[in-house]
Amino acid sequence: MIDKEEYRKKIILTAGRIFSNYGFRKTTMEEISKALKKGKSSIYYYFGSKEEIFEAVVLYEANQMRMQLTTAIKEVESPTEKLRNYIFVRMKALANLSNYYNAVFDKNLEHYEFIEKIKSRYDREELAILRLLIYVGNSRGVFEVRDSEYTAMAILTMLKGMEVPLFWQRREIDINNRLEAILDLIFDGIKKRS
Repeated sequence: MIDKEEYRKKIILTAGRIFSNYGFRKTTMEEISKALKKGKSSIYYYFGSKEEIFEAVVLYEANQMRMQLTTAIKEVESPTEKLRNYIFVRMKALANLSNYYNAVFDKNLEHYEFIEKIKSRYDREELAILRLLIYVGNSRGVFEVRDSEYTAMAILTMLKGMEVPLFWQRREIDINNRLEAILDLIFDGIKKRS
């Protein structure tokens, strides 16, 4: 007997690989069913359309990233290391979660309501996490910021601004070195120390 949740997850993972290779528009239900070695009707039992599968794939990847970020924050104690880990893991995870990344940045997919909902929800969650990390660091005297909310928004804006250039050029540069430079700028600034 087939475990329904396991098979649903198998569809999501298989479809995720196909969407990664061919993109949303070029992927067909036929390709997904062929990769699963099942008829299309068995997929339609779980998902009503290709859009529903893609939504499930994007949500799955967003949850994977959320779990990685939670782990990255919990594995260190200092506010500085928590924020550094968060930023580093966030940017690296985006590079590896191609369907989530494509859903967020592909202008052809903007008309799908679920993508806007996912983006909006993730932005709110991310801002709340950054605000908390900064607030805790500030209250412990590790950071010196006037307003946790605005500092969190500034960091998030900077990270979002770095996403596209960082990944467009990923074959030509070492992402780790570029992320370290970003982290140095966030924590040390560019002012000369006296």
